[in-house]
Amino acid sequence: MTARTHTTRMTDGHDSTLLDAPLRALRAQFREWGADFSRHALALDADPEWVRHCFDLPAVRYLARMGIPAAYGHDPEPIAGRRFFGELALERAVIMEELACADAGMLIAAPGPLLAGVLVEVLADAAQKEWFYGRMTAEPLWTCFALTEPDHGSDAAAMTTSLTPLGEGDGLELRGAKRYVGNAARAQIGVVFARTGPGPLGVSAVLTATDVPGFRATALPMIGLRGALISSIELDGVAIGEDQILGRHLSPSRRGTWAFIQTFNRLRPGVAAIALGIARAAHAYVCDNRRQLTADERHRLDRLGRQVRACRELVHRAAAAVDHDGASGHLPSAAKVRAARLAEEATLQACAFFGPGARLEHPLLDKLARDARAMEFLEGTSSMQKLNLFQGYRSHRFDRDRPFPAPATDGVTPSAP
Repeated sequence: MTARTHTTRMTDGHDSTLLDAPLRALRAQFREWGADFSRHALALDADPEWVRHCFDLPAVRYLARMGIPAAYGHDPEPIAGRRFFGELALERAVIMEELACADAGMLIAAPGPLLAGVLVEVLADAAQKEWFYGRMTAEPLWTCFALTEPDHGSDAAAMTTSLTPLGEGDGLELRGAKRYVGNAARAQIGVVFARTGPGPLGVSAVLTATDVPGFRATALPMIGLRGALISSIELDGVAIGEDQILGRHLSPSRRGTWAFIQTFNRLRPGVAAIALGIARAAHAYVCDNRRQLTADERHRLDRLGRQVRACRELVHRAAAAVDHDGASGHLPSAAKVRAARLAEEATLQACAFFGPGARLEHPLLDKLARDARAMEFLEGTSSMQKLNLFQGYRSHRFDRDRPFPAPATDGVTPSAP
């Protein structure tokens, strides 16, 4: 058995214990579609607008509508006789690992509802969903999710962006700034968090088009994930109608802070899967490009393969936990911490296999290393995730004796054991 055959078998995903036959078929399909992403990786890294040449790729077409419920006209192409709508965290984790292994930049740069769409599903009323999903199904559009601020990061308690009433019947006004918002410079629809009052109940989210007066987004110079057009946003008196406030039909305790925590819980396994995909791509790059390995190199490469496999199991379990209970955020945080660290470790180890000039002589490997570093900051740093883990520990959510929920099947979230 050659080193390449052995290590590839270690990381190909066939050993995951939570994937049933339909999810394995989903993985195989997106692995095939991911080959298109690989071909465009360096072009997109050089020019983020290259994604506009990729709308006909099957994976981009799928991502443009992923997460839209069937009731709003979403009719995805069947895979092995089953339609996957991307509403479940485990489905998204499978898809994102495969596409990130091909190219994380193209995955994040693709149009679609993703982060904003999950918040809309959690918070929006019927009319808001009809408007949002109607636009998303009509044509490929980019969305953005604006929470992080220049001076306060994702700390909702310190948020200063304001949503202020203008007067009786005159609506509201949005003022402030956001930073590090993916795709904001190209987005047509945005979800923006702002403060309406003090404390955690004084945070609201609004749904807005981005071509309105006062909304200005500018792409930031980035080293990694360049295709995502990570941006800053200036909000200078953006007019907001009462009907644009998400969650207005819900109690204050189920808006704002509660809503974005629920959203991040549901999406965090997918972000971990992106980091996992980058780590797997680094491992595969060594397998494909270093044919002769010393005994020590084989040992190091095999160990990296085992780490990728173990991380995949953690990511899948985190996704299944969220599908079982949307408030279960501690396991997704563990997956995000581990996968982000593994992405950095794997890409740096891969570079070491090719010597001091690796990043100059291997552009794809250099891109993987740059993209991997961004995963520490995407969707919350390791420090934030560790706080979530500590809260899970304090609330006794680490019960080793409790049976773990089975993954969802046929698009239905499993019930409690």
